[in-house]
Amino acid sequence: MWRAALIASVVVSLSLAARAADSGSEPITIAHSGSQPSVSGSTQRFAGQVRIDPLFQPKAPSRVSGGRVTFEQGARTAWHTHPLGQTLIVTSGRGWIQAWGDERQEIAAGDVVSIPAGVKHWHGATSTTGMTHIALQEALDSKNVNWLEQVTDEQYCKP
Repeated sequence: MWRAALIASVVVSLSLAARAADSGSEPITIAHSGSQPSVSGSTQRFAGQVRIDPLFQPKAPSRVSGGRVTFEQGARTAWHTHPLGQTLIVTSGRGWIQAWGDERQEIAAGDVVSIPAGVKHWHGATSTTGMTHIALQEALDSKNVNWLEQVTDEQYCKP
């Protein structure tokens, strides 16, 4: 009985996909690695050596954008919030993240960090090891981040 339901579900899904393909839906696109220029993190939003590789911008109806951010040792973001939250996927190295009023936490390659909407935080490399993450965030009224003050050296170094 469950097999018949599963097969029926797959058939319905495939026929819906075929209809979408026939209806002139948008084609699959590929943004090849390196096809968009890297930019350095601005001194108003970052401290230390930071490289940002844009991955994708929102394409309606989606509001999600993504970028790969590489922090050299000691580099970090300023304090900031995201109106609809943020997800970080750490791809290499070790880093730190801290929410306002909480203790700093270590993050490492393979970790997925979920930051709720409106939470004031910073993230970056440790003082001895670089770190790269993919950052995913949604925009609200075309804005996906609210930049605040810099993280002081004292805040950064405090365990």
